[in-house]
Amino acid sequence: MVQYMTGSLIAVFAGFAADLAFGDPAVRFHPICLIGNLIASLEKKIRALLPKTERAELFGGFLMAVLVILISAGLPFALLFLAYRAAFWLGVVVEAVMCFFIFAVRSLERESMNVGKALREDGLDAGRKMVSRIVGRDTDQLSEKGVVKAAVETVAENFSDGVFAPMLYLMIGGGALGFFYKSINTMDSMVGYKNEKYRYFGRFPARLDDVANYIPSRLAALFLIVSAAICGQDAGASWKIWRRDRRNHASPNSAQTEAAAAGALHIRLAGDACYFGKLYKKPFIGDDLREVEVEDIARVNRLMVTASVLALFILGGMKLLLIL
Repeated sequence: MVQYMTGSLIAVFAGFAADLAFGDPAVRFHPICLIGNLIASLEKKIRALLPKTERAELFGGFLMAVLVILISAGLPFALLFLAYRAAFWLGVVVEAVMCFFIFAVRSLERESMNVGKALREDGLDAGRKMVSRIVGRDTDQLSEKGVVKAAVETVAENFSDGVFAPMLYLMIGGGALGFFYKSINTMDSMVGYKNEKYRYFGRFPARLDDVANYIPSRLAALFLIVSAAICGQDAGASWKIWRRDRRNHASPNSAQTEAAAAGALHIRLAGDACYFGKLYKKPFIGDDLREVEVEDIARVNRLMVTASVLALFILGGMKLLLIL
C-alpha cells in the first residue's frame, strides 16, 4: 500500500507538470471524450428501453450514472493494478499519463487568454466567438465587458472542477478515483440541465455532481483567497466577498470560487445571462468597485495557476506525511 501511495504521489506531480508544460493533449481517444461518448451512448440506449414517465426517467438517469462510474473508474483501476503488479515504474508512468489527461490548468489558461487576445487584436466579434468555445451562454450580444466577465467567471469556476477537485481526488485515491470524479463531472456537463429533456433524467447525475464538489469547491475558494495575497491582490476582499456571495448561484458550489475571485479582483461578476435565446435572472457576485477590463483575464489566470501550484504542494505534503 505504501509503495502504491508513493507511486501515485509521484504520478500526480508528474501529470501536473506535464499539463503545465503541454496543456490538454488533442488526441482522438482522449479518456474524457471516451467518457462523453459512453454517456451519450448509454443515454440513448436507456431512453429507448424505458417508458417516457417521470419515474422511469429518474431511474434511467440513476442507472446511467451507476454504469458510467463503474466503467470509467473500474477500467483505470484494473489497468493500474496490472501495471503496478508488473513493475513499480510502469505503474507510475501509466498513472502519470492518467493524471495528465485529467488536469486542465494549461488549457483553461490558454483558452481564456485567447479570448483577451482576440478582443485586443481582432475586436469584439472575434472575442465573442472565442469565448463561445468555453461558456454555455449565448455570446452573440455580449459587450466587451460581458465577454471579459464570461472568461473570468469560467476560469474561476473551472479552477474548482477542472483543477482542484480532480487533484484532491487523485491525491486521495489515485487515477481510478480521479476518473471516478471526472465521470461524474462530465455527466453533469452533458445531462445536468433543468430543461424539459433532462429535468428528470439528469437529476441524479446533477445531484451527484453537487455532492462530489461540495467540499472541493469550498476548499478551492480558500486556496484562491490565500493565493490572492501571494499574487498581490486583495485577500481581505476575497474573503469578505466569498463569505457574502458564495451562495449567489443556483448550484451550491459554482459561486464559491467565483466569489473569491471577484473579491480579489475588485470586480462584479455573474448577473443575468441568456441561454438558448432565453434570459435567466441571476444575482451578482462581488462589488462593482471598478470597470471590468481585458487585463482581468490575465489576473484571474495568475490567481488560478498560483492556487493550483499551492494546492499541489500542500495536498502533496499532506499525503507524504501519511506515507511516512
